[in-house]
Amino acid sequence: MSIPTRAAVVESGGAPFTLSDVQLDEPGPHEAVVRMVATGLCHTDLGVAGGGLPFPLPGVLGHEGAGVVEAVGPAVTGVAPGDHVVLSFTSCGDCRNCRGGHPAYCATWLPLNLIGGRRADGTSTISRDGEALGGHFFGQSSFAERALVDERSLVKVDPEVPLASIAPLGCGVQTGVGAVWNVLEPVTGSTVVVLGAGAVGLSAVMAAALTPATTIVAVDRVAERLSLARELGATHTVNAAEADLGDALAGITGGQGADGVVETTGNVGVLRQGVDALAARGTLVVVGAPPFGTEVALDVNGLLGGKRVVGLTLGDAETRTFIPALVRLVKEGRLPLHRLISSYPFTDIDQAVRDMGAGKAIKPVLMF
Repeated sequence: MSIPTRAAVVESGGAPFTLSDVQLDEPGPHEAVVRMVATGLCHTDLGVAGGGLPFPLPGVLGHEGAGVVEAVGPAVTGVAPGDHVVLSFTSCGDCRNCRGGHPAYCATWLPLNLIGGRRADGTSTISRDGEALGGHFFGQSSFAERALVDERSLVKVDPEVPLASIAPLGCGVQTGVGAVWNVLEPVTGSTVVVLGAGAVGLSAVMAAALTPATTIVAVDRVAERLSLARELGATHTVNAAEADLGDALAGITGGQGADGVVETTGNVGVLRQGVDALAARGTLVVVGAPPFGTEVALDVNGLLGGKRVVGLTLGDAETRTFIPALVRLVKEGRLPLHRLISSYPFTDIDQAVRDMGAGKAIKPVLMF
């Protein structure tokens, strides 16, 4: 029997979100029905809604959900009705990367999460008036009052922590934190530069402040975000609208360059500047995603000093251990995620979209 709920549907590329009555399929063996409490709004949602990726529309997006389990399929063992959960990406669980603890690089990641709109077997999870909608977005499609969630998207969390305060952990925050902790791994005295002070970049700043790095540089073009970066742990800031980035970073590092750079802007010109600013044996982590097919020119001889350029998806995190650790840091006040969040009623999703696009909200969180 299908499950009625209300969802924010994108009818076609570039169309607004519209609230609509939809039906969820009954949960399969490895699925759960989750009553949503909160869900973050991410630039990936906006990119897909704008028609930038071949996700089937009309469809239901949303991939930073948090809620309470209402029902589970017969083969689900990790959660039970009543459990509080954060929702993240899904994966097959059986390919080499999944078995090796790197599910963000699952062999079937793209169709399962970003562009397929269906379960792995091709069946639909959401319908409207008998017609299938694009769903199963990141295994969850959480822009809805209830979501049918893949078991591998579910992460059980501490019920004492308000779900609205941790919804963004499922994507943006774990991406920024994972860039620092799982890839850069700063050692004592390291210099970390974060290019872009949005939700992912500020999460990287907070993560760097919890490492032995002693110089943490935030770069942006918005003064208010740079001030917030200082409060969250940056030791230096650069306003790229007022200063030459290369000169500023050379001055801060004494001409030695940065040990690690996190590039979150998706601007290939900024990426190139970040690579040029690396120290010998330094690493730049590419997080920001420009349109498919975008290329960047690099000075090959400049790379021969041991520089590395590493692409990253979702922090290269194993969610069931990584996210609960982040929840504990939020609970203890060591990861002040609330400084990034602006709350909106679910019915005001289009206002949240406008505020995010205008730079008024760093991380909108929709409340149900």
